[in-house]
Amino acid sequence: MKQEDEIRLLKELAGIVGSQIELVRHDSTAGLEEMVGHSGQLARKIAVAGLLDRPQYDGWRERLAGLYGELQLMLSTQKDAVAGQLKLINKGRKTLAMYRDSNF
Repeated sequence: MKQEDEIRLLKELAGIVGSQIELVRHDSTAGLEEMVGHSGQLARKIAVAGLLDRPQYDGWRERLAGLYGELQLMLSTQKDAVAGQLKLINKGRKTLAMYRDSNF
């Protein structure tokens, strides 16, 4: 594979992960699943070619690791927020059931 093709793959992956971060930041999941599939394909191509094992791509390895770390943190935070909302909903449902079941 030519070096310009290798760099194109790395740039494309970084761009897609950056777009995923923006979608999560704005609570917009439209298109996220498609992006995840495409980024997975790119990551496989990069891994098979062993690009991130090469010293000349150390900067890219660090950049991609940082992007994926940021995405993981954002998704984890969003997951925690949704879990908290679900707890409140379940608590509200239990309270309503208790009132419904009592003979007021």
